[in-house]
Amino acid sequence: SDDMRVQTKKDRRTRIRLRQRQRIDGTAERPRLAVTRSLTHISAQVIDDLAGQTLASASSTEPGIKAKFQDGAKGGNKGGALVIGTIVAERALKEGVKKVVFDRGGFLYHGRVRSVAEAAREAGLDF
Repeated sequence: SDDMRVQTKKDRRTRIRLRQRQRIDGTAERPRLAVTRSLTHISAQVIDDLAGQTLASASSTEPGIKAKFQDGAKGGNKGGALVIGTIVAERALKEGVKKVVFDRGGFLYHGRVRSVAEAAREAGLDF
């Protein structure tokens, strides 16, 4: 039927996101590292879905993080994504979270989303 076809990029992302979430569930032992990106910003949250709690988060909208952006890094580019990945990992580790499961949120594992993942691994998160 027509309504199942992809109308917009957003529909496509929603479908992929829901499909992924059938497999991915953040637990206390292994919370979900969810990434969200918009044109100008990128954010990451470490979520324990069982408790419905965000254990750590980092976003390019935070004033304190904006201050850490250097060399043209911003929410809309990979430089910013690397900073977000690093910070979310540091904050997660502070909360005692070492293992996570990566949730690309329906975005392709590429570009900024991938940079967040790589920076987070670099900073010590295990996934």
